[in-house]
Amino acid sequence: MVEDLTRLAELHGVATSYQPSPDRTVAASDSAVTAALVALGVDVSGPDAVRRSLTGREAEVRARLLPPTVVCWDGQVSEAIAALPDGTRVRVEAEGGEVLDGLGQLPHGVHQLHVTAPDGRTATAHLVAAPAQLPAPPGRSYGLLVQLYSLLSERSWGMGDLGDLAELAAWAGRTLGAGFVQVNPLHAAVPGAPTDPSPYRPSSRRYPDPIHLRVEEIPEYAYAPAAPALLERAARLRQAVLHDGELIDHDAVWALKREALEGVMREVPLGAGRLAAYDEFLAEEGQALEDHATWCAFAEVHGGEWQQWPEGLRDPRSAETARARAELSERVDFHSRLAWLTDAQLATAQRSARDAGMAVGLVHDLAVGVHPGGADAWAQQEFFAAGMSVGAPPDAFNALGQDWGLPPWRPDRLAASGYAPYRRLLRALLRNAGALRIDHVMGLFRLWWVPQGGPPTEGTYVRYDAEAMLAILVLEASRAGALVIGEDLGTVEPGVREALHRRGVLGTSVLWFERDWDGDGQPLPPAAWRADCLATATTHDLPPTASRLTGDHVELRERLGLLTRPVAEERADAATDVAEWLAVLARLGLLGENTEAASEEVEIQALHRFLDRTPARLVGIWLPDGVGDRRPQNVPGTWDQYPNWRLPIADATGRPVTLEEIAASPRVRALVEVVRRGGI
Repeated sequence: MVEDLTRLAELHGVATSYQPSPDRTVAASDSAVTAALVALGVDVSGPDAVRRSLTGREAEVRARLLPPTVVCWDGQVSEAIAALPDGTRVRVEAEGGEVLDGLGQLPHGVHQLHVTAPDGRTATAHLVAAPAQLPAPPGRSYGLLVQLYSLLSERSWGMGDLGDLAELAAWAGRTLGAGFVQVNPLHAAVPGAPTDPSPYRPSSRRYPDPIHLRVEEIPEYAYAPAAPALLERAARLRQAVLHDGELIDHDAVWALKREALEGVMREVPLGAGRLAAYDEFLAEEGQALEDHATWCAFAEVHGGEWQQWPEGLRDPRSAETARARAELSERVDFHSRLAWLTDAQLATAQRSARDAGMAVGLVHDLAVGVHPGGADAWAQQEFFAAGMSVGAPPDAFNALGQDWGLPPWRPDRLAASGYAPYRRLLRALLRNAGALRIDHVMGLFRLWWVPQGGPPTEGTYVRYDAEAMLAILVLEASRAGALVIGEDLGTVEPGVREALHRRGVLGTSVLWFERDWDGDGQPLPPAAWRADCLATATTHDLPPTASRLTGDHVELRERLGLLTRPVAEERADAATDVAEWLAVLARLGLLGENTEAASEEVEIQALHRFLDRTPARLVGIWLPDGVGDRRPQNVPGTWDQYPNWRLPIADATGRPVTLEEIAASPRVRALVEVVRRGGI
C-alpha cells in the first residue's frame, strides 16, 4: 500500500516528503498525501482503489503521445515533442486561425497541436509558443513602493484612490525622475462585516476593486444632483483619518462611494460615445465579467461566501442562477459598470506614469490566491482543489507552518484547459501595467497544500508544470511589453531562481536578508548582489527602515506577543544586525564624515546609497521611509491584534502625512536624490 501510494502520488505531482532545510528531509503524512490526491480526483479509498488508480495512471502515461499542454520556447523543441516516434505527422492550428504543417516559423501564442504517429495513434494538445526570454528592463530605474490605500491626498474619500495614484506617478516621474511606482494588489475584495482589508485574500484577482475609484473623475458625476453633499461626507472621512487619529475604514469608504455611484448611474445616463465604449468592454470581457458581476449581485443578497447561498445558486451555470441573474439584472449591470470604470481609471493612471516619462510606469501586484468564498472560486470551481488550502510548511522562521486560507488551482485542470484561466488573469492585469510583481513566485513551481481543518504541519507540496506556467507568463508579459518581478524571498527550492533568471523574470532582494549565508554570514557587499532584481530596503510585510534602525520593531512584536525568545535576546540580535550594516556603510564611506553621530535620516539615506551601488536593475524606495514612518503596514501572524492594512502613511511621530505633504517634503526629495545622483 505504501509503495503504491508513493508511486501514485509521484505520478500526480504530489510530494511524499519535503526538505525544510538542505540537510533535513521530512516525510509528509499519509493523510496529507491522500487528501491531495482526492482533491485531484484520484480514488484512494482503500488499498485496492489505490492499486487500481495506480494501474490506470501508469497505463494512461504509457499510452499518451503528448501531455495536455506542451511548450516550445523560441529555438527549442519541447522534450515531449522531441520524444514523439520518428515519422509522426505534426499539424498546428495557430490561435490566429492559420494551419501550419510542422513547427517551423511558429508564431508566438497558444495553439492547438495535432499529431499522428506512424502506428495510427493520434493526440491533440495545447501548444504554448513563447519567446525564450523577457527583454531586460530599459536601462536602470528607481521607483517608489506604496500601499495605495495608505496614500491619502486632500481629495481622498478616506483612503488612497486611483486619482491619488495618477497624481503620485505624474509627480514622481516629472519631478523625481522615477521610473516606476509599485502598488499593492488592487484586486476586488470580499464584502463582509467588517470587510477583510487584506489585499492578498481577494474575491477576484482578475477584476480590480471599485473602492479605488476616484468618484469625481467619472464624467457623469458632475451632473449628479447629490454631488456636493457627498463631497462633504467624504471630507469627514478624510478628516477622521488625517487629523482625528482614526484608522482607514474600508467599509465606510465603500458605503459612501457605493451610494455615490448608485446615484450617478441612476440619475445620469451614459452619452452615446460612453455607452458604445461600455458595450465594447462588455463584449470583450464576456462570460468572465458576467460571472463576476453576478457573484457581486448575489453577495449583496445572500452574503459574501457562495458556499452558504441557496443550493441552486452555488453553480454558476445552473438554471436557478440564470433566473436569479435575470431578476437582479440591474445590480449585475451596476457591478459590470464598476469594473469598466475602474479599468478606465487604471488605464489613466498608467498613462499618467508614462506621460511623465516613466520607463516602466505602474507595477501591479498579483496575489498568490483568492478567497474560497469569492467570485473567482465560485465562477471557476472546476479549477480549484476542493477541501485544500495553500500555505507554507514548518521552517526555521515558523515552526507551526502557515495556512493562508486560499484554495489552490488544480494543476491537472489547468493543463487540460491550456491554462486558460491563468492566461486570462495575466492578460487582464498586464493591460494597465508596465510590470507585474508576482507574490510568492515559487507557487509557479509548487504549492504547499493543507487539508482544510488540519494544521499547516499536516500538508504536502503539489507540483505545477513550471515550464508551462513560465511560458505563458513570458508570452503574456511580452505581448504587453511589461516586466515581471518575482517575490522570491524565504525558502526557495534549488533551481527555481535559476529558472526564473533564464526566462528574464526579475527577483526581489531585500537589504537586511542579503548576507553571505554560505560563508561568514556578514552583509553581502554591493558588487556581490545579483543584477536581475528589484532591490529594496524593506517591504510591506517588514518593519519600515526607521523602525529597524531604532529597534522599535522588536518592542512592537513583544507587545503583540509574537516573540519566541526572551526579549533581551531579540533586542541584542536586532542591535547586532543593525550594527553590522552600519559598519559596512561606514567602511564604504556612505555615512559621511561623522559616522558616530549620524542621524536616523542620514542612516536611511546611506542604506539607499548602498542599494545604489549594487548592480540591481531596479531600486525601490518604500515611500513611508521617505517621511520616517515607523509603523509597518502589516505584521504577519496578527489579525485583530494590529491594524494591518488600515494605516495611513505617517511621519516619525505617527502624524498622518498627505500626498501633498509628501510631494513638498525636503526629506523625501533628499532620499530620492541619493539614488538619483547615483546615476539611476
